Amino acid sequence: MTLSKLKIKLISAIFLIASQAFLVVSAAQNSFKTIVSSPQVRAELMAHAPQGADAGKAVWVGLQLTHAPDWHTYWKNSGDSGLPTTLTWTLPPGVTAGDIAWPLPKKIPIGNLANYGFEGTVLLAVPLNITPAFKPSLLNQDLEIKLKASWLVCRKECIPEEGEFSLRLPVQGSTALNGAAFEATRLAQPQVLTGTSQVTIEGQSLKLSVANLPTALQGQTLSLFPETPEVIQTAGAWTQGWTGTVWTAQVPLSADRSQSPALMPFLLVADVAGKKQGFLAKAAVSGQWPVKADAATVSPALAAALQANAANAKPIGPSSSLSLWAALLGALLGGLILNLMPCVFPVLAIKVMSFTRHANDRHGHRASGLAYSAGVVLSFVALGALMLGLRSAGESLGWGFQLQAPAVVAALAVLFTVMGLNLAGLFEFGQFLPSRVATLEAKNPSVNAFLSGVLAVAIASPCTAPFMGASLGLALGLPAAQALLIFAAIGVGMALPYLAASFIPAVTRWLPRPGAWMDTFRRAMAFPMFATVVWLLWVLGQQTGVDGASALLLLLLGLSWVLWSLTFHGRIRLIFATISIAAYAILAASAGPYVLKPVETSAATTGTERWQPWAPERVVQALASGAPVFVDFTAAWCVTCQYNKKTTLANADVLADFEAKKVTLLRADWTRRDPAITAALAALGRNGVPVYVLYKTGRTPVVLSEILSVAEVRAALQGF
Repeated sequence: MTLSKLKIKLISAIFLIASQAFLVVSAAQNSFKTIVSSPQVRAELMAHAPQGADAGKAVWVGLQLTHAPDWHTYWKNSGDSGLPTTLTWTLPPGVTAGDIAWPLPKKIPIGNLANYGFEGTVLLAVPLNITPAFKPSLLNQDLEIKLKASWLVCRKECIPEEGEFSLRLPVQGSTALNGAAFEATRLAQPQVLTGTSQVTIEGQSLKLSVANLPTALQGQTLSLFPETPEVIQTAGAWTQGWTGTVWTAQVPLSADRSQSPALMPFLLVADVAGKKQGFLAKAAVSGQWPVKADAATVSPALAAALQANAANAKPIGPSSSLSLWAALLGALLGGLILNLMPCVFPVLAIKVMSFTRHANDRHGHRASGLAYSAGVVLSFVALGALMLGLRSAGESLGWGFQLQAPAVVAALAVLFTVMGLNLAGLFEFGQFLPSRVATLEAKNPSVNAFLSGVLAVAIASPCTAPFMGASLGLALGLPAAQALLIFAAIGVGMALPYLAASFIPAVTRWLPRPGAWMDTFRRAMAFPMFATVVWLLWVLGQQTGVDGASALLLLLLGLSWVLWSLTFHGRIRLIFATISIAAYAILAASAGPYVLKPVETSAATTGTERWQPWAPERVVQALASGAPVFVDFTAAWCVTCQYNKKTTLANADVLADFEAKKVTLLRADWTRRDPAITAALAALGRNGVPVYVLYKTGRTPVVLSEILSVAEVRAALQGF
């Protein structure tokens, strides 16, 4: 079989990928994510169903938050700032979730403000109501629970976080592993008071009185937590006391009060025998609420000026057209430069070999060039359409999003392993493919070229070449048709050199004549393929950790064994191949889930002595201190990013300039999907990496080129 039989190779490789993906996904279907971790919080979905999960049984679920020291999340009324944790459940028909059984909060003072929240470990428990309408399927007798949670975790800075969780509860079995945590939460729930409570408005304060509190509390100082936010001065001075058995308090109203409730629930917390105990009271508000502060309005003079500006505004049509043409030109040039990316070299080398083998077939050259170009352009348009469609559906995605999925990285590693083994001579596809399939290549050589274009785009697309960044950023704000034109222009730019070469006869005269050297060259081309596999394994390791990369390496080894077993002949091939395939199926079922399981914490979050992990709050804090900020938006799957990181950003002169200018260095790792980084890139007019930005208070951010040079970075720093 010759090098030009790329179609057969790719069809077989895709078949192997699909087979392996089926096994991996089947094994992964039983893997449910119950833990999401960050450096600030470990969140875990828990359940408690000691008597099973069928109709009428007591079932509790909850999100346990374990905070790092000095960090906290918030109660239902967060106080002067912050946001309460929200839980959104997805449950089967016949099952509904109740309200959060909020634990007792604590008052967290921050300067002249105060918040209500939780530190340490807290369980937000929720009861499930399982009705007779819940009917488990015959194939699956479990209750599947899905949760999307969001929380704001704060220290001096605040970080919004979220997580998606899922678990299954056996309907007939017992789930009581976390029973102690749920029991502790139940015992710590506040006691509902049945006595008379009063809330009276007196000027700019509220007067509270609560009767029927336990006798042991009399004379004690209690903590007050109103459930209605933005009513009282959370950090304001207030008084409390006892009149016999009645507890009374005078609390100042907030100057920024936004609520005027007719009924006011509030929580009192006391220390009873060394333990915190809560008492929930509710009272109708008597008296007249003071008039709330008027909302800020635009002055008549300013309103008139704004109307005049709007009337004199120039239409933006010509400017938009000019921007579109500039974006198309930038996309074309960026596509041209993509051919220089090292990951594209193996595919281009195969196309050069095709040129050499058919040096005298001018018609075949042109047909191959057109087919390759069609594969490249259509692949870019398809990727662009997919990205735009997912973004319109609410996903936070950018260019290169496909390699943020471990499954795609693993599939590409499988593909390049198979291609490398074939080029190295381990096997020939014709050995185990039907002769009818083998003859398709001779009849449809253009299909090989088309699929080569698809493969080249799959490898090159994660990187952003010079001139591409601004074009891709503009594409997100354009109508779909214009945006797809930009993606098509990138494809035209990438295909242009090969297309031009296929139509210029002089190119063939520069190539060596076919000969025995081509077999040696073919085998040599296996090593770039294996080098690409090494890179993909490293990328997967950044996403799923050492376990994920090791599992994929084991699967690739097993796949190589299967392919080798198919090279035998006769009865021994049938026996040996059957055993190998069966063993590989077991291996894929056991190791497959590790390939797709994300690592709990990203390696980038640990930072280094010089570089720190990026967060929007860190940029704001550094700029507030007067220091310039340099942000490296990067990803493990971006070859250009890694090249710049190891060269320009590691240059001694550049690092010395950073030190001299006291620049804060932050690294935003986009290896895995991160909506905050996606939003930050969009704010800069970009939707792919690499992106390098210099910030300084009072100045417009400076976006540097995708391929960094020492001179460019040092020149930019001189202006700061």
